[in-house]
Amino acid sequence: MKVRALGGWFRFGLLAASLVLAGAVQAGDTPLATKPAIYDESADGSKQIADALALAGKDGKRVLLQFGANWCGWCRKLHSLFDTDKEIAARLKSDYVVVLIDVNKGHNNEVDAKYGHPTHFGLPVLLILDADGKQLTTKDSGELEEGDHHSPAKVMAFLDKWKR
Repeated sequence: MKVRALGGWFRFGLLAASLVLAGAVQAGDTPLATKPAIYDESADGSKQIADALALAGKDGKRVLLQFGANWCGWCRKLHSLFDTDKEIAARLKSDYVVVLIDVNKGHNNEVDAKYGHPTHFGLPVLLILDADGKQLTTKDSGELEEGDHHSPAKVMAFLDKWKR
């Protein structure tokens, strides 16, 4: 009797998981595993930052670090907003050097530690450095959300506040 009940619950669990996955893939969405990577999972975050600081110093810009992972839906949403919103893309291009720091499975742990473990806020998390590498602010991107997306107005206000 117990085996039959557990079997029923197991089949129910499989059905529920299938429905959740189907819901996530509806309306043209593809599973995150099949989407192109936005974070370089082999990149050395310290080197990425050093290269960005050199460029920022030369061009008079700030450095925006976006800590995240390829499996993170909110990371992908924020990255997409950075690319598709013309005003935000222009602000980023004119005032920031953007660095995507992969933190999947402890990757770049030393970078996370160096900046006070900003990933404790969750992913994605944003961090602004001046051209000398001084940490100016850390932003929990959840504060930039509005419903099921990031608010372009909130993101723009954040970028405007910390531009050079």
